[in-house]
Amino acid sequence: MPQLGESVDEGTISAWHKKPGDLIAVDDILLEIETDKVATEVPSLVAGVLKDILVAEGDIAKVGTILCVIETADQSSSSTSAPPPQKGKMVADASSPSPEKDSDVNPISLSGTRKKPTRAPKNAPDGTPLSPAVRRLIAHHDLDPAAIPGTGRQGRIQRSDVLTYLDKKDVRQPATIARPTAVSTNDKERVPFSSLRRKIAQNMLASKQQSAHVLQAVEVDFSAVERVRTFMKDAWRAETGTSLTYLPFIARAVCLSLPNFPDLNAERDGDSLLRHKHIHMAFAIDLDHKGLVAPVLKNAENLKVPALARGIVSLSQKARNGQLLPDDMSGAGYTLTNNGSFGTLFTAPIINQPQVAILSTDGIKKRPVVVEGPDGDEIAIRPMGILAQSFDHCVVDGSYSASFLNCVKEIIETRNWSADFL
Repeated sequence: MPQLGESVDEGTISAWHKKPGDLIAVDDILLEIETDKVATEVPSLVAGVLKDILVAEGDIAKVGTILCVIETADQSSSSTSAPPPQKGKMVADASSPSPEKDSDVNPISLSGTRKKPTRAPKNAPDGTPLSPAVRRLIAHHDLDPAAIPGTGRQGRIQRSDVLTYLDKKDVRQPATIARPTAVSTNDKERVPFSSLRRKIAQNMLASKQQSAHVLQAVEVDFSAVERVRTFMKDAWRAETGTSLTYLPFIARAVCLSLPNFPDLNAERDGDSLLRHKHIHMAFAIDLDHKGLVAPVLKNAENLKVPALARGIVSLSQKARNGQLLPDDMSGAGYTLTNNGSFGTLFTAPIINQPQVAILSTDGIKKRPVVVEGPDGDEIAIRPMGILAQSFDHCVVDGSYSASFLNCVKEIIETRNWSADFL
């Protein structure tokens, strides 16, 4: 079982792409592993024949657990003149830095009872290998791999790419593909949860049980931000091809505030608080209404608004293209969730465990407000928005959280934001 992130010590075997007796080539996708942070495909490091499966689909395995036994060609050819090796010698420890040198067996598991793939090319036209699952789908639907955009590493075509291509072509998937299927009963329809949705549900319920959630919010005048956005938006779009949103400005204000409130850039560990020395900020990203992930922008305290904007866009693209790596999902001490992109007024977010606070940025709209003018109070039209923070009352109190929120508010309203673009 590989290490899938610095804070990840176990994973669930969610899908298998091989079964005992199958031939395996180097880089064939053996299995899919899900953790509470990310789902990833695991390729084979060696070529050979799968001899034994040690962990079943759906089971949870700790890092370093032996998952399967693969017999290589060298081992097979020497077996007629030498006694068969003991199972303990065949299986390499996953913590070994070089399993190919220490053993002829790949320490990664695979399994499954799916049908053998029909004839299909082993490689895409650009030479990148196709996994067995991808080859089965391509062969079943008689597809041209050259027509399918790949979103995997180095443009590799993943199973999700084929399914997306089929959806766009409005082609019905065969029953052998493990996708949620709607089942109608009279006037109701049962739709099974996806594995991602099940994992989100588990994490959210666990967070509510582990933390004493308290919500606080402040109203913020974004006029200072809006002036810079209006001035920079055309040049920014011409340079990057993206919109300059409010989110990187808010993230910058949070980064400038957190050093003064270290108990919020932290994680709860039993009866202790682990303060983070750097600001590794997570951003909740919606996957086209199919679920949420929260990839992490490391060392965000060193980034000004332009770098934060590019980093957020990069994480969003990787998340929606299925290209997030385990390291992209680990190490966060604080989380931002941008519900404002959906036009919301106010959101009470759930804390991203084991963190102690999360900030929701909701819709920013022009509204009439009372401001102090040269002749006293007057009515002005200002871009106003609400920042709502959920915090763990087991760790900090309301005065601490409120002071932080007002610090963020003051920075957003009074900072010379044009200096970030110099």
